Amino acid sequence: MNSNELRALQAPLKEQYIESPKNAIIAMHATGAVDFDNLTCHVDSATPIEGRTVSGLHPAAGGDGQSACSGDMLLQSLVACSGVTLAAVATAMELQITSTTVTAHGTMDFRGTLGVAREVPIGLTSIDLSFAVETTEPDEKIEKLIQLTERYCVVLQTLQQSIAVSSRRS
Repeated sequence: MNSNELRALQAPLKEQYIESPKNAIIAMHATGAVDFDNLTCHVDSATPIEGRTVSGLHPAAGGDGQSACSGDMLLQSLVACSGVTLAAVATAMELQITSTTVTAHGTMDFRGTLGVAREVPIGLTSIDLSFAVETTEPDEKIEKLIQLTERYCVVLQTLQQSIAVSSRRS
């Protein structure tokens, strides 16, 4: 896809959202069925592509390593969103990129989630996101590309903003 095709694809959406901001508010969802026998959760795909992701305990929490760990899935979501956003921004900027690899490294102290040490936070305590960009474009353009990717990446911005999450019985 080139920048003109991307603009043509997004122009009617942008116009619609300017004219009617409420149309830009979309409810997203994910659904999973819990398997108590195997301590896993089968998460349905939100797209027409059939499939499920089976998530389970990380080996550091007693899992067998055969299922996707939710912490890894969070990092994968960040990588996926950053990669798609980078591709769209690079296209809009008309940059010539040979290839890019996006990597996210997270750090977590499992003593928290296992209840071994109450003072230890539960969950990831840091994430390092990196972009290995192969290109002949000048460094300043690539720095701008990464800056805009960070600005428009939904998952990155959600993590950085520490949004309110509610939990309830339905």
